[in-house]
Amino acid sequence: MLDERRKDVREKIALGGLVVKAGLRGADRAFILGALVSAARLKQDDPRWRELRALGGAAFGDAAPATDADEPSATQSPRLS
Repeated sequence: MLDERRKDVREKIALGGLVVKAGLRGADRAFILGALVSAARLKQDDPRWRELRALGGAAFGDAAPATDADEPSATQSPRLS
């Protein structure tokens, strides 16, 4: 139980780090959530999804375009640079 809770806390911290990395530290919480909900509604074949994926990859400093194999599973925490 404690290990699950620690894993959950680490994941939430990492996700919060993404908000900071995106430059949204001072943004309104409703705006951030709205942006995330809007992005979550996109299908991977939508050009906007690919554009957002490319922007995120560039923010992480990825040299090569992302592929579906690069997508983390729902149980993995994103890595922050």
